[in-house]
Amino acid sequence: MNQSKLLIIALLISHLNIFSQEKKEIQALDTVLIKSTRIDLPFKENARTIQVISAEFIKNSAATNVADLLQQVAGVDIRRRGTAGSQADLYIRGGGFDQTLLLIDGIKMDDAQTGHHTMNAALPIEVIERIEIIKGPAARVFGQNAFTGAINIVTKSTLPNTASVNIETGSFGQLNGSVTVGKEFENSSIIAHVGILTSDGYRHNSDYENKNYLLKGVFNKKEQPIEVIATFFDKKFGANGFYASATATEQYEETQSSLLGASTTFRTEKFKITPRVYWKRGQDEYVYIRDNPSVYRNLHITNKVGVETNASYTSDAGITGFGVDISRVFISSNNLGKRNRTMANLFLEHRFKALNDKLDITPGIAVTYFSDFKFHAFPGLDIGFKLSDNLKAYGNLGVTYRIPTYTDLYYNDRSTIGNSNLKPEEAFAQEIGLKFNSGRFTSSVAIFNRDADNLIDFIRPDVTSKYEATNIAKVNTKGFELNTDYRFKLNEFNQTLSFGYNYLNDDILDQNKDLSRYSLNTLKHQFITRFESKLFKNVRQNIIYKHAERTIGTSYNVWDASVIVAVNKFNFTVTANNIFNAEYIESGFVPMPTSSLLFGLRYNL
Repeated sequence: MNQSKLLIIALLISHLNIFSQEKKEIQALDTVLIKSTRIDLPFKENARTIQVISAEFIKNSAATNVADLLQQVAGVDIRRRGTAGSQADLYIRGGGFDQTLLLIDGIKMDDAQTGHHTMNAALPIEVIERIEIIKGPAARVFGQNAFTGAINIVTKSTLPNTASVNIETGSFGQLNGSVTVGKEFENSSIIAHVGILTSDGYRHNSDYENKNYLLKGVFNKKEQPIEVIATFFDKKFGANGFYASATATEQYEETQSSLLGASTTFRTEKFKITPRVYWKRGQDEYVYIRDNPSVYRNLHITNKVGVETNASYTSDAGITGFGVDISRVFISSNNLGKRNRTMANLFLEHRFKALNDKLDITPGIAVTYFSDFKFHAFPGLDIGFKLSDNLKAYGNLGVTYRIPTYTDLYYNDRSTIGNSNLKPEEAFAQEIGLKFNSGRFTSSVAIFNRDADNLIDFIRPDVTSKYEATNIAKVNTKGFELNTDYRFKLNEFNQTLSFGYNYLNDDILDQNKDLSRYSLNTLKHQFITRFESKLFKNVRQNIIYKHAERTIGTSYNVWDASVIVAVNKFNFTVTANNIFNAEYIESGFVPMPTSSLLFGLRYNL
């Protein structure tokens, strides 16, 4: 019996099931407080394009990792090499993988070696409260690396006296397991998670073993709560064709990503201040021939230590947000050398209202110092106008910026040359949009434009030459984005139908032809629809359709589906990916897997 038939049988069984489960009301999106900025605002009041992936969405998705979750968001391009998020690059609105900033509870997780490691820091989904996706230039809020947007993963604050065990198995020898525990004490709380994802691989040398550990605690809750988070992620995977060429079938890679951070928040009626200290470490070992490391091997170890303070003050004149962030980066590498960089950021913004509170205006600026690239400033402006209780028009513009990574500057191998004379990337971006939120119906539409100077790409003058890191003179990117969620009831149960469309057009192809390594794979058209249905109290189904057409002319259609059945303290899941065996590539030379099934069992103590 093939996998498509198994999925159909699982769906039929789900519709015949009659076990009971407590109903949950739809949470109004406008109650979600966006905390990725210094000025905390309800989702409904922001004058930017922001999307929120909630804990309920994550639970019902049956996804096993953040990369697969973000695949369901229009305007976000996750280019995976393989499965389970072993290696995935993050793009927003056509930018590069170095141009999107990832944050964990507001801690900047940028990697000075390369943006290829951004997703290595993504948390296990069991501990995520929500994911905030900020699209468009965000340098004035976060500093450099938020060139095209930022994604903030917010962890759960508590899991009161609970424990869950999750086991999954399926195609390609997949075997996953995790344990998540939450414990409340008199004056503190703890969340702990241990997980492992393994597979034999869906093609030669595509096996993986990914381990993840997380410990989060809140201490001194009765007086001045202190929040501490510690993570460690270890990935080992075959990298068949990942980097060099399609013929490099024996590549292998091991990566590590860890974080240790502590923060607290002091509040008065008008004043809020949040100091934070953190240490982020990354390690990357790459071997060209897995069984013979002596042929070619790279080892990079990167450390970032930082201290920051963010604050806001509320007065009759509005809300003023300000902050300072000082950090130092160290890298030790057999290819890139031993290097270090000091960074200092100053942030200032002020939000005020006019016209009976219908108009809100937020000007702001970030000033950044880099020890190797000196001073730079990122001004910006957000404007919103409340047309009705549910409808808001908004616009924003800003200068954004990215300094080269150490890979851009210094990496050298048989096919690649770094360039120590690179200039930083710069851009001026603008956006206008409308968003509507009635609780059950949410929709947003945005038109955006980005004029970039000195974009960095690896190009070559002819097919016989090496790729060299180069500043491209000017690139214009423009686009259109539409996202809609409709939540309704059928048989007294909540259903959700979502649509997302993103259109991008840039002129990189005209400049680089076939000689660019990275830039020519932009998504020109991206359409995503998701139907989350519940016809019986204990059963929920998801059907997801993804259409992608890239600038180079390739296009593909992928269907995924899942069923979740809850019986007392047990959750049974069946997840099917690429049901109709679409042949497609998201990144480089790596074909994505054909149809696969994953069966899961979760027990909640």
